[in-house]
Amino acid sequence: MIKKQGTILIVDDNRNILTTVRMLLEPVFANIITIANPNSIPAKLREEHPDVVLLDMNFSSGINSGNEGLFWLREIKSLSPKTEVVLFTAYADIQLAVTGIKEGAADFIVKPFDNGKMISTLTEARDKNKAADKAAGKLGGKNAQGMMYWGESEVMTDLRHVVEKVAATDANILITGENGTGKEVLANEIHRLSARSGKKMLPVDMGAISETLFESELFGHVKGAFTDAKVDKPGKFELADGSTIFLDEIGNLSYSLQAKLLTALQRRSIVRVGGSTQIPVDVRLVCATNRNLQQMVNDGEFREDLLYRINTIHLELPALRQRKADIVPLANRFLRQYGDIYNKTNLRFSDEAEKKLTSLPWYGNIRELQHAIEKAVILSDGGMISAEDIDGGNQTRREKPLEEVQTLDEMESRMIEKTIKECKGNLSVVAARLGISRQTLYNKIKRYGL
Repeated sequence: MIKKQGTILIVDDNRNILTTVRMLLEPVFANIITIANPNSIPAKLREEHPDVVLLDMNFSSGINSGNEGLFWLREIKSLSPKTEVVLFTAYADIQLAVTGIKEGAADFIVKPFDNGKMISTLTEARDKNKAADKAAGKLGGKNAQGMMYWGESEVMTDLRHVVEKVAATDANILITGENGTGKEVLANEIHRLSARSGKKMLPVDMGAISETLFESELFGHVKGAFTDAKVDKPGKFELADGSTIFLDEIGNLSYSLQAKLLTALQRRSIVRVGGSTQIPVDVRLVCATNRNLQQMVNDGEFREDLLYRINTIHLELPALRQRKADIVPLANRFLRQYGDIYNKTNLRFSDEAEKKLTSLPWYGNIRELQHAIEKAVILSDGGMISAEDIDGGNQTRREKPLEEVQTLDEMESRMIEKTIKECKGNLSVVAARLGISRQTLYNKIKRYGL
């Protein structure tokens, strides 16, 4: 007989689906909560402490981008990091699935769903949560992934000296670096060293907020401002008052929304959607991006005045391949962490494994290294991790001839050219499909000579 255990929160705006999934899961979950409005998620996390959240990806009529689901995924992981999230969508978008998993989702279910697959996926997520709780007790609540590791490399030593100087100030900081280099971890470290550390830093993924939700999410709304505004709701800036607000992926913010953000930063106050009262906010601003904002300014994609506002201090996080002296110490930290989690203590790397670790390019940076070590721990049979156990992930990319490796500009140029052909030259349709304005599209066409 299947044992009923754990709590699951199901979030979907289709009430028929809520009813169907509830009936399906009643034999395996002890407590099932269903809600149709994602705005109730924070309250349910506080009240019910679910082990798993089954989260729909789209809630606004006519919008199927999945950005709302990604936004709420990040909210859940911020408010309740140990809660496992399984994404639920009617659109079998593999890239969206990959994005969601990279952002912390446990798995991805596509509608229409298979009953057996649904049950197995959700119970696995529940059991993973229980195992993580058990492991957390062994680790004393410490997680190497979320802690800043400076290392001994010269580039990181120099960066640390700058961070220690600026953290105590209220200067706005822009963190840049490749994906996986630890930009949010650095933002947390800056906050920890600041006078505002008594309050929790509030992270916001700017790329996950749709234009229709932007003002409501950042600035809040008053009751009756729109159909679903049943009560007054403070926005992110109000919630971060007296603390640090971390705007991640600031380069993904559309040009029109940049002006609204700039106004709030200049006035140091916000107005809730549907309201008229200026509400003062005292926040320390830290932003991050993996994009070249100065190039975006030159291309007319990013406001120069906003760049000046957020870029009082610029911190560049180096790629892992640029700090080779830190690779093995970092790998050993992850080895200890996952050895404890998977009950495989006293593991160590062979000399050849350490050589391989430092020879790989790690294009995915710390995140890729972490996943490679976790995989090696899981598959290990003895007490030694050999070179063969280390999966570098992106080795094929490293082995390509240099002339075959495309730059981001080359990839973007080819994508635009391909989309123009598919849309038979209709630039309005091209811009809409690419998610950019017509003016931005014109600038890119001119830049790439298309």
